[in-house]
Amino acid sequence: MPDGSDELHLKLAEGVASIDASAWDACAGDDNPFVGHTFLAALEESGAVGQGTGWLSHPLLLEAADGMLLGAVPLYIKSHSYGEYVFDQGWADAYERAGGSYYPKLLAAVPFTPVPGPRLLVRPGPELRENRRHLAEGLLAAVGQLGVSSLHVNFTVPEDGVALAEAGFMCRVATQFHWQNAGYGSFEDFLGQLASRKRKMIRKEREAATRHGLRLFRLTGDDIKPAHWDSFFRFYIDTSERKWGGAYLTQAFFHRIGETMADRILLVLAEHDGEPVAGALNLIGRDALYGRNWGSDGAFRFLHFEACYYQAIEFAIERGLKRVEAGAQGEHKIARGYLPVETESFHHVADKRFAAAVADFLKRERRAVEAERAALAEYSPFRREDG
Repeated sequence: MPDGSDELHLKLAEGVASIDASAWDACAGDDNPFVGHTFLAALEESGAVGQGTGWLSHPLLLEAADGMLLGAVPLYIKSHSYGEYVFDQGWADAYERAGGSYYPKLLAAVPFTPVPGPRLLVRPGPELRENRRHLAEGLLAAVGQLGVSSLHVNFTVPEDGVALAEAGFMCRVATQFHWQNAGYGSFEDFLGQLASRKRKMIRKEREAATRHGLRLFRLTGDDIKPAHWDSFFRFYIDTSERKWGGAYLTQAFFHRIGETMADRILLVLAEHDGEPVAGALNLIGRDALYGRNWGSDGAFRFLHFEACYYQAIEFAIERGLKRVEAGAQGEHKIARGYLPVETESFHHVADKRFAAAVADFLKRERRAVEAERAALAEYSPFRREDG
């Protein structure tokens, strides 16, 4: 995939794990752990993505003439739309009813992870913006090279959005729920900013969650042992099969990240009578805590709220993190201090007629999403100042 320059070269690689980790991370940075080499390679090495999963990893690389990696995109050939959290199954159905083949498609994203972050990973330097442009154009070239129907870049950051929009990608908006740290010194400081009724509700929920012998622990780094991962995987499987009919991640994946990036993991475990019964997995970024997976093999009232939301807030306050990102869906998060925010994804459809239909849909969907987000904001639990 030459890009028309004698100095730069674009190519598709065979998996992130095949790329030098230090070169990849020089482009990915250390802010968001999900785009780091360690996390993405763990998905491949554990079999969570790869042959038979519908996720074939073919990262796009931008290299200088001397072979230095200047940019990269985590890119996957997809044979389905599961595990993406930006739902395009309706597009697939419409296109196939019209006689087209929607799959395979290309996806630039972090598998099974609805966390906004950089997707056009570029090495810092004076050519940073230009290299983002090269990557955006390289993605379009990959669509033609591979003969796929479409390309989707999910949960982007604003800098990537600028480059993708300039390259002609269509923008899609959605809503997530994030908690913002307003410089709180403690959880009680946070509660003090809530309306009285919401403050009382949260205190009652926290008290109820630890009744009947339940105890919660926050584990990071070397405190997380292999037995903890075995317990968490049991919870994850049980909850995934009950709610979604199947699990994406493997037991080997959890052990792998426990071995390679435990210092960036917060594992909240709940015990009942000394036995682990539930857990919540979070990853620690430079400025944010990212809630990812939850599981339980028992029914404990309000334990989900305590393990996933309130423990995360306490940890973020203690660490001085700016926010907690609780992911997509779940209006119930608003009452717990997680307010609606906009997320963006970008899309390219090769068929011009179908692209026009998608563009029209996105305009109408944007109006509905923005109206819904404005309505949800009215349910904020925070105290309203007079006037």
